[in-house]
This record gives sequence, structure tokens and C-alpha cells, in this order.
Amino acid sequence: MARWEPNASQRLADAALELFAERGYDNTTVLDIAQRAGLGKSTFFRHFQNKREVLFGEDALTEQLVTAIAAAPTGATPLETVARGIDALGQNVFTPAHRAFSIRRRAVIEAHPDLQEREALKGISLTASVAQAIARRGIPVLTARVTAELSTLALKVTYERWSDVDNTDEYRDIARQTLSEVQAAVSAV
Repeated sequence: MARWEPNASQRLADAALELFAERGYDNTTVLDIAQRAGLGKSTFFRHFQNKREVLFGEDALTEQLVTAIAAAPTGATPLETVARGIDALGQNVFTPAHRAFSIRRRAVIEAHPDLQEREALKGISLTASVAQAIARRGIPVLTARVTAELSTLALKVTYERWSDVDNTDEYRDIARQTLSEVQAAVSAV
């Protein structure tokens, strides 16, 4: 692959996931990733701080979700605002083109306890960001926190279902079904 080809960041991420699957996360170096992508080590560091950031670097998910929550119509319930955010994720983050990457990313994380811990910490951060976005809409803090916890649970379940190898459903359809299941579970309590 020529060094001048576009999409260096995606090429590095794809190369990293291939190598993580082949050799394991611990047995893959930044140099290995750069070479597999047909790029230099310095190019890797222009896009990522370290190999872990290939899996966790971009936080487009939080930004998209919080922006959509803020843009929800006045009068929307807290869960309706989150549903708008989840729809935005399906249009901009969890697209059909991104599904294969997500499946491979999930497999690498599930095989490595340190990465699972990092994923959990990102989930906690996401929950806090969602709670703040909901509270900024004038929703009481406790209601915002509960909604955020339920919403991130729904997001996690949706992601797991969507990134399942055997899945053929669209992200938005899975997300809407999961949100309905969460609402039903809360009503049953």
C-alpha cells in the first residue's frame, strides 16, 4: 500500500485490528501496525497516542449523543431526547460501513481484561455526559442520572446486538427495540 494514499487513520485502525486478531493485543507493536498499513511510525503517532487509542481514541459517540440531546424539541421527555441521540448515532457513527470494524473491535476488547476495563470507564464517562446533557434541559438531576443510566444500558445492549456476527438488523431498528425493552422493564419494576 502506498504511503500517500488517503485515510491513513482508518488504514492504521484496520491494520491494528487485523494484527490484534492475528497476534493478540499484547504481541502487536505500533511499528507492526504502521508497517501493516504501509505507513511510518511517525504517521501512526500523528493519528493516535498509542495502540490503545486505536480502539478508544475518537469520542464521536459522546459528542453526537450530547448534541442530539441538546437539539431535541422542547417538551420532549428525557427518554425521548436520548432516543433522538441514539438515532443520530445510527446515522453518523454506527453505520453499515462501520459494522465490520465494530465487530472486530469488540472481539479484541472481549479478549483482553485491560481493554474491557477501559471500555467500562468510557461507559461511565458517557453516562455522566448524557446525564449532564439531560440536566441542562432543565430536568431534575436525579431524573437525568436515572435516564442516563438506563440510556447507556440500552446503548450497550444495542451495540452488543448490532456488533454480533450473526446480526443482520440495522442499528436504528435494534436501538428502538432495545429502548422499548428498557422502558417495559422499568414499567414492570
